[in-house]
Amino acid sequence: MTAKPAKLRKLKVVVTGGHPGDPEYACGGTVARYTELGHDVTLLYLNKGEGGCGPRTAQECSITRVAEAQKACKILKAHPAFAGQIDGHAVVDPATYDQFQDLLEAEHPDVVFTQWPIDAHPDHRAISMLTYNAWLHMAAKPALYYYEVSDGEDTQMFAPTDYVDISTTESRKREACYAHASQAPDHFYPLQLQITKFRGIQSGYSQAEAYIRYIKSPGGLLP
Repeated sequence: MTAKPAKLRKLKVVVTGGHPGDPEYACGGTVARYTELGHDVTLLYLNKGEGGCGPRTAQECSITRVAEAQKACKILKAHPAFAGQIDGHAVVDPATYDQFQDLLEAEHPDVVFTQWPIDAHPDHRAISMLTYNAWLHMAAKPALYYYEVSDGEDTQMFAPTDYVDISTTESRKREACYAHASQAPDHFYPLQLQITKFRGIQSGYSQAEAYIRYIKSPGGLLP
């Protein structure tokens, strides 16, 4: 199914992800489409990527990766935010569910994107569960979409319901992904490029990002 155009009213969009870089690789083209239309987008990272930049200390990694996230968000005209967890040590328990719900509700989102729960990385699964639980308990239900990252390598069993044409915004997505220089973009971006080209073939665009809309959430808010 092809996505419907976003409504003219200004939307608040939140993209949650396990690590700095996850939202950019999965949704960077869509985020750029939203911000080009004047919508407000926040990328909400579960952690600061403390465990993922080579031999450096956790503190050094977090400084590096927060700076990369800020640079990527500037390219996409989005806002970075962090949920305060630690890379590789995700916590999903009653207290954390409540804390994350408060954090997400404070953004007053109209649309939320999060990671698909069947994923190889535990931090990806954690942010997915935290986001879904928050959605269940929010009084004002935003549209809820799941996204894929490195399909076949991380994300598994992903069958899209909606697509967004990123033909005109792929270059900004690429730039945002390459802002995460510590994360081997020369390895990961070509894989993501294969995915967006394949999703484009499925949907009739030169390149597309694909999503699964949670059926009980509102539709028609994709750009």
